[in-house]
Amino acid sequence: VPLPKAGGGEKRYLDHGQVLALAEAAGDYGIVVRTLAYCGLRFGELAALRVGDLDPLRRRLTVAGSATEVGGHMIFGAPKSNHSRSVPVPRTLAEELAAHVIGRPPEALVFTSPTGGVLWLRNFRRRVFDPAARSVGLDGLTPHILRHTSASLAVSAGANVKAVQRMLGHASAAMTLDVYSGLFDDDLDGVADRMDAVAAKAVVPPVCPKPSVIPITRSETAV
Repeated sequence: VPLPKAGGGEKRYLDHGQVLALAEAAGDYGIVVRTLAYCGLRFGELAALRVGDLDPLRRRLTVAGSATEVGGHMIFGAPKSNHSRSVPVPRTLAEELAAHVIGRPPEALVFTSPTGGVLWLRNFRRRVFDPAARSVGLDGLTPHILRHTSASLAVSAGANVKAVQRMLGHASAAMTLDVYSGLFDDDLDGVADRMDAVAAKAVVPPVCPKPSVIPITRSETAV
């Protein structure tokens, strides 16, 4: 399925191949790239993700918090929407996440720095993300673009606006449409194409002959 195009050049989206290339270039942190690109998390939400937030059997993860840098310290609080949300996880990524956290307690962070601390966006970009992006020809890429990419990949896979809203944690479907209107405009073309395809296969049902009606004469009604 062709990916939706970025509307008006305002947003940048990666395709599956670019996500794979970026993840491979990120080495041990490739799983971070894939989680951002396929689950649509904000970086602070990813940094706050705990082992107990993962449900590999249902292929879901729960966004229950967010990590924010304040005055040189990392503060844990509620997500941006102030509400937790359940996010679907592709099967291969769910299996990778399960293997990644095996043996760790529920309260442990899923993703950490090389020393086991909280993953800071600034350090992650300088040491991993920016060099990886440059190495695969994606200069100027930011981790937040992977959130946009997640929306694009979801829409191209057939997700409707309500599903994308819930996945990304937007306050309303109207907000999702406002942010990603170009994706859904392109999806309208796909709707028309699918309607054409179904219509082309339609078969005119056979017309049943009308039952013959035999008039009843007055003499017959008197019997």
